[in-house]
Amino acid sequence: MTNPELEARNAALRGQVDSMLANLEQQTAQLKQAQAEAMSKVGRASSPDGLVEVTVNAGGIVTGVTFAPAAFDRSTPEKLGQSVVATIQQAALNAREQADAVLTPFTEGLPDLPDFFPGMPSLKDLIPTPPPIVPPKPQQSGDDEPPESFMDRRGSNW
Repeated sequence: MTNPELEARNAALRGQVDSMLANLEQQTAQLKQAQAEAMSKVGRASSPDGLVEVTVNAGGIVTGVTFAPAAFDRSTPEKLGQSVVATIQQAALNAREQADAVLTPFTEGLPDLPDFFPGMPSLKDLIPTPPPIVPPKPQQSGDDEPPESFMDRRGSNW
């Protein structure tokens, strides 16, 4: 090959590398923007009876809990506690689903380690999946009154 041919090939390769770097920079900027958007998501949930409303941030941290004015009249402390836990879990799931929806376009179709090295473990298996939402079990108080009873007002001064 002559010197002009080598220079032409070299220039073509430089152009390809420059194009790939520009594309990488653009994708990196888009990913950073998507990550920021995912972290700004807020999950909200209300209990089925409408007595509890919860707000969580994208990390699942509770940022707000609101009780309906009738919450303490229409529910026992035990039931209200269970409702709070279940509503927090639902709000956290809501926030997670929103964040996942923003990031999914960036993770779909990505090659995994076994795609390059057959027999290697998948990197996807290293990312833990969140545990399923399990409603809390009612606690037995040892009291002979049912939890719905008007006699079950622990801590009240009759």
